[in-house]
Amino acid sequence: MTHPQLDQFVQKVDETLASYPTLCQYDRLRDLEKKTGQPKAYIFLVAFTILSTVIYSMGGMKLISDLSAFLYPAYMSFKAIDSADPVDDMQWLTYWVVFAAFSILENVASFLISWIPMYYMFKIGFFLWLYHPKFMAA
Repeated sequence: MTHPQLDQFVQKVDETLASYPTLCQYDRLRDLEKKTGQPKAYIFLVAFTILSTVIYSMGGMKLISDLSAFLYPAYMSFKAIDSADPVDDMQWLTYWVVFAAFSILENVASFLISWIPMYYMFKIGFFLWLYHPKFMAA
């Protein structure tokens, strides 16, 4: 017996994975699906959970917030260097100035940060707002 909402969720995750085949290693997931008989979505979610747990156990929320504020913007900055559009360059240059200022402030005031509840969640939200394509707030 299958659950319709679960099937719908698995289908949506599979479509998302298919839209980013290189990043999500879609071909490998398809091979694993054939070998194990489990949906690609389950395999991806288990791998993502294990990776997130390892990263969290190594560096906690600080490492997760730093990675979320660094990885995608670094990738997009390299793409902006290759493009002819100066608006991209301005967006990412401004982003990195804010990122650097935030990092310096965070190191200098680390004793205060421990007193702010959910600081790292706010930091992730702030940086997502800065670099999300919908807002491009930097």
